[in-house]
Amino acid sequence: MEEKNNEVVREARIKEEAKRVSSQAWIQSIGYILTALGLVAGLAWNEAIQGLVATLFPFGKNSVVAQFIYAIIITIVVVVVSARLARKND
Repeated sequence: MEEKNNEVVREARIKEEAKRVSSQAWIQSIGYILTALGLVAGLAWNEAIQGLVATLFPFGKNSVVAQFIYAIIITIVVVVVSARLARKND
């Protein structure tokens, strides 16, 4: 009788662990999907900011000046967003 109870308890633990692993896999998959969508959004913003720099500073799209202006703008945006996220996390 005790052996059967141990087996039932073991099966319950296995089912519980399987649910936990399945839940973690689902959460991880959602994280990957959101990361991919974030990358797509980042690429869209990349194109938009490049277009803005090209419009405001008509040096030519491949000129060094335009590339530096673009890099400075992106750096400022990343620093501001990172600072806000770090502050929000505290």
